[in-house]
Amino acid sequence: MSVLNKAKDYVENLFKDKLSSVYFYHNFIHTTYAVNKAEEIISHSEVSDADREKILLALWFHDVGFTDCNAEGHEKKGVEIVTEFLLHENASREYIDEVAKLILSTEKYHQPQNFLEEIMKDADFSHFASPFYNDSAEALRKEWELTGGMCFSNDEWNVMNVDFLKNKHQYFTDYAKQNWEPLKLKNVKKLEKKLEKEEKPKKDNSDSKKDKDSKSDRSVDTLFRVTLNNHTRLSDIADSKANILLSVNAIIISVCLSVLVPKLDTPKNAHLIIPTFFLLISSVLTIIFAILSTKPNVTKTTFTNQDIADRKVNLLFFGNFHQMEFGNYLNSMHDLIKDRDYIYDSMVKDLYFLGKVLDRKYKLLSITYTIFMTGIISSVLAFAYAFLTL
Repeated sequence: MSVLNKAKDYVENLFKDKLSSVYFYHNFIHTTYAVNKAEEIISHSEVSDADREKILLALWFHDVGFTDCNAEGHEKKGVEIVTEFLLHENASREYIDEVAKLILSTEKYHQPQNFLEEIMKDADFSHFASPFYNDSAEALRKEWELTGGMCFSNDEWNVMNVDFLKNKHQYFTDYAKQNWEPLKLKNVKKLEKKLEKEEKPKKDNSDSKKDKDSKSDRSVDTLFRVTLNNHTRLSDIADSKANILLSVNAIIISVCLSVLVPKLDTPKNAHLIIPTFFLLISSVLTIIFAILSTKPNVTKTTFTNQDIADRKVNLLFFGNFHQMEFGNYLNSMHDLIKDRDYIYDSMVKDLYFLGKVLDRKYKLLSITYTIFMTGIISSVLAFAYAFLTL
C-alpha cells in the first residue's frame, strides 16, 4: 500500500475515533475535498511525483490537529501527528520537514513562499469557488458557535463572508485564478444579493434584543441536539459491548455444558471439576451483569394535575406522560411549546436523567468486564494447575 493510501486510512480513522462531532466543517469531508482539488491543480501544472506526494500528504494531515486542540495552533499539532506517522513509515527528517512546512503554510494569513505552498493555500480554500459554498459556510458557522461561542445574525455572517472573499482572500496559482476566481465572484454576488434583500431600517432596542435572543436560541438548540446525540451514541456503544459479552459467555456456557460437564462424572476427569466450576460461575455472573446493564428502567412516577401546572413533570419523557390522558397531555404540551424557558428546563431534565442512566450502564458494564476478565484468568490458571498436578 502506498504512503498516500496509508495516510488516507490513518486520517479517516483518526477523525472517526477522536474528532468531536461539533466540527461540522473541519472534518474528513473537507480534507478529502481539499485533496481532490489539489489533484485538480497538479494535473494542470508541472509538478513532480515527489512534490505531488508531499502536497497530498500535507493536505491529508493539515486539519488533524482539531482532534487534539481547538482552532488555535491546530497546524502545529498536525505537524506533530504527521511527524509521528512518517517516522513510522521510515521517512527521512528532511522529507518530514518539507511536509511540515506545507502544513504550516495553511495558516489563515500565511503568504505562500513557493509554488507548492500556493497549491496548498488554493486547495484549502477551494470551497470558496464551490457551488455548495453556502452549505460549507453554514457548517463553519455552526462549528464556530459550538467551539468558540461566536454567534452571528444572517446579516453579520454574510457581511463578514463578503468582506473576506473580496478583500482578504486571493487565489495564487494560475489554474485557480483562471478557473476558480470567477466562480468565487459568483458566490460573492449571491451573498450581496442576500444582503440587499435582507437590508432593513435600523431596529429599535427591543428588536435588537430579539435578534440576540434568536442567535442565542440557535446556539442553544444546536448544543442540546449535539449533546443528546452524543449521549444516545454512548448508550448504543454500551449496549453493543454488553451484547458482545452476552454472546461470548453464552457460547462458553454452551461448550462447557455440551463438552466438559458430561465428562466430569468419570474419576480420571475429577481434576477438571473446579476449573470448570470457575469458568461456569464467571460466565453466569458476566451474563447477569450484562443483562442488568442493558435492562430498561422505566420510571413510574405518580403526579397530579397541579404538578403539571407547576412544571414539576418532564413531558418529554415517555415514562411520565404515558400515564396521562391524551387531552391533558395535549394541553400540557401546548403550554410547553409556548414557553421557551419551560422547553429548555424540560430538555435539561431529559439530558440530566439520560446521563444518570448512562452512569448506571457504564458502572455495571465496568463491573461486567472485570468479572469476565477475572473469571477467564482464574479459569485458565485453574485448568493449568489441574493438569500440572496430575
